[in-house]
Amino acid sequence: MRLLHTSDWHLGRAFHRVNMLGAQAEFIDHLVRCVREREVDAVVVSGDVYDRAVPPLAAVELFDDALHRLGELGVPTVMISGNHDSARRLGVGAGLIGRAGIHLRTDASACGTPVVLADPHGDVAFYGLPYLEPALVKDEFGVDKAGHEAVLAAAMDRVRADLAARAPGTRSVVLAHAFVTGGEASDSERDISVGGVASVPAGVFDGVDYAALGHLHGSQVITERVRYSGSPLAYSFSETDHRKSMWLVDLGADGSVGAERIDCPVPRPLGRIRGELEDLLADPELTRYEGAWLEATLTDPVRPSDPMARLSERFPHTLSLVFAPERSPEDPDVSYASRLAGRSDRQIAEDFVAHVRGAGPDEREQVVLQDAFDEVRADEAVREVAR
Repeated sequence: MRLLHTSDWHLGRAFHRVNMLGAQAEFIDHLVRCVREREVDAVVVSGDVYDRAVPPLAAVELFDDALHRLGELGVPTVMISGNHDSARRLGVGAGLIGRAGIHLRTDASACGTPVVLADPHGDVAFYGLPYLEPALVKDEFGVDKAGHEAVLAAAMDRVRADLAARAPGTRSVVLAHAFVTGGEASDSERDISVGGVASVPAGVFDGVDYAALGHLHGSQVITERVRYSGSPLAYSFSETDHRKSMWLVDLGADGSVGAERIDCPVPRPLGRIRGELEDLLADPELTRYEGAWLEATLTDPVRPSDPMARLSERFPHTLSLVFAPERSPEDPDVSYASRLAGRSDRQIAEDFVAHVRGAGPDEREQVVLQDAFDEVRADEAVREVAR
């Protein structure tokens, strides 16, 4: 059975101030063309279909168009909700839409109920594990501690139990939206950490033939049977070096996996340049960036006059301007933003405590801070579901 594995469409998202809807529509065209030309048997979409719980109308219309076109091809599609999606909204009409071969899996309680497709070699069971927010699903799965590993492991126990009851030789595919240990993150993914922990071990997917993952935006091979497709488009400059693609997966009669990367259309290349403004404007080596969406980091000791306008004369698609004067970390003029770069909310809070009272939080206080951040994030998730 030939599968096309994709994820993280983020329909409705912009890239800085650039509307990406046209590029997203071009990707859908590419997806449909690939399904037809490469004789794909099933499409799997591993979450974050939309960029937010209440997407703009234009994004909903593009999604509707994608569903109709996939349905018209007669190729089954299995799709799960991600942490950016509203599971309830995405799942509206799932039963009816399923009759057209578009199988939306957004309900955590249905993790052990697969979509079963067949090829000449027998059945393939597709298990859809939507994004499992630990605070919201821990009771459903009967786990004491609300953590990603615990709830995902419990969901996979249901998958393995159902699979064990099926005919010998039944092959299996799991769709999941999670941060798996060994994966490389980028700046455009929303933090899903609970208790300071975001990742789960790849071993949680043992026992299935292929795990089609979503959430991380870079295409990655965790193991031969556990892969991220990555997002089809870049959504931050941290993805400048990404090769945006989908996985074309051939699932053999014996459950063996062969995979080929299918490149996605690139609306415009990305670039990052760094240096003093006058040097950037004069450097002939930077000619290749004149047509790229650009992030420029200026290292001038004093902020230059009108830098964005001057950069845009040579690099008309400059979207992001960062000031990073080259000073020692001890310099009092080092920016607050620079000092916070790469630090988690909890680390920033701990730094604040240390600054105010001269000593950082003790172990008990660290737990209190982490619990507070987890509670706020869980409350935001609950409010998104209720909207």
